[in-house]
Amino acid sequence: MDFNLFMKDVVDAARKDITEAGFEELTNPEEVDTALSREGTTLVMVNSTCGCAGGVARPAAANAIHYDKRPDHLVTVFAGQDREATEKAREYFEGYPPSSPSFAFMKDGKIVTMLERHDIEGHSAMDVMTKLQNVFEEHCEEV
Repeated sequence: MDFNLFMKDVVDAARKDITEAGFEELTNPEEVDTALSREGTTLVMVNSTCGCAGGVARPAAANAIHYDKRPDHLVTVFAGQDREATEKAREYFEGYPPSSPSFAFMKDGKIVTMLERHDIEGHSAMDVMTKLQNVFEEHCEEV
């Protein structure tokens, strides 16, 4: 099997998982600047191909948004794939080291909090979903 073809399939599936859940994919620095400077609340998922992204983070993200309170905007960047977009997004995550997968919660273009890889890896999708919904409860308006 061609490894590059295999990885393309893995990446395509990972992209599809999160965009089908309703997240807008940001693939270049300009899209990141536009999305992360918007007013309101924004959840940024830093996607990746690791097992904890596919087994925990993406399912948690897809389910957490079905809640009474949720962010105004849902966006994603793909670490290791869309490098420039991911680097630009990380400029907004002041005070947090690079981490993937991870979730950044932004309000009016400023970082509020972050769920880093250590908050995801080794936890269940339900645990991470609950952590996300706790952030939504604290910082979002009812939909």
